[in-house]
Amino acid sequence: MIEDPHGRKSIIITSQLPTDNWYNAIGDPTVTDTIMDHIIHTAHRIELTVESVHKMTAHRGK
Repeated sequence: MIEDPHGRKSIIITSQLPTDNWYNAIGDPTVTDTIMDHIIHTAHRIELTVESVHKMTAHRGK
């Protein structure tokens, strides 16, 4: 899925899991390295550090 448009089109990938946790989530370090190499090699990463909208809304209701 990623190799076909690689270098010709933009791809947006989102995750709620920080990349530091991908090794534990995927379980196989070799597979994780391969995935990360393909995704992160030419990526523009944007990491959000704000509290989620759901958490902010829940706090207002209390």
